[in-house]
Amino acid sequence: MPAAYCNVGLSGALTGSARVGCRKVPAMGCSRPLARTKMDLTGRAALITGAKRIGGAVARELARRGMDVAISYNRSRDEAEAAGADIRAAGRRAHVAAANLSQPDECRAIVDAAANAFGRLDVLVNMASVYSAIPFEDTDALAWNAVVDIDLRAAFLCARAAVPHMRRGGGGRIVNFSDWVASSGRPRYPGYLPYYVAKAGAIALTEALALELARDQILVNAVAPGPILAPPGTSPEEMKAVEDATPLGRWGGEDAITRAVLFLIETDFVTGETIRVDGGRHVR
Repeated sequence: MPAAYCNVGLSGALTGSARVGCRKVPAMGCSRPLARTKMDLTGRAALITGAKRIGGAVARELARRGMDVAISYNRSRDEAEAAGADIRAAGRRAHVAAANLSQPDECRAIVDAAANAFGRLDVLVNMASVYSAIPFEDTDALAWNAVVDIDLRAAFLCARAAVPHMRRGGGGRIVNFSDWVASSGRPRYPGYLPYYVAKAGAIALTEALALELARDQILVNAVAPGPILAPPGTSPEEMKAVEDATPLGRWGGEDAITRAVLFLIETDFVTGETIRVDGGRHVR
């Protein structure tokens, strides 16, 4: 028998937009128009914690999509200012400020400053991170806190500070950052105990926040990067070893992360999810 069809209109963002067309699709017991396909980014505001390398790339792309962008940095002032200049060159507003996110008061201050600069805050991207090898014998309370305070606690504190601003705007998006190793459920490499625990905690934080904030239309997800950009000083032999260990056989590049972040910002029915952007590294 031929399939039954119904006309389905395609409509726009969370705030609503004009009908842009219709098409025939197989009927599935519902004739309602499809709505809220993705968040319209134009005129919205984002805060990105961590401006170095990939953080700057994400900030620039959000500006190209019509967003005003605030950037916090700790030591990477030059990179943050360069990203801010590019945001302004794209015709959007930028707010660039230093913040020591190991201090709870500074987590709240940077969020409030971003919201005050733009009159709203719709998106928070928690990218600030501390990544360094620490021998187990040297992992005392200070060494532990130096990593966990940034990679896990600051993500929670910034999210907590952002929620009232997002509620006033009718919803929002929070994107946390984990790591492909933590998302694989196996530590794999010795010497990174606090980092692994913090990034595994970021996944749990993402799921718990997603549940807590769903009624406010605040969607919370995470990205777990793999081999994206080689750290400075990586030898050709080391780069080749990573490529050989990655099923797709290459480094991903910053655009891979930017596309994942954009998807998680624009979606309206994905929350509590962690997306691994690792070229299949976790399956090998």
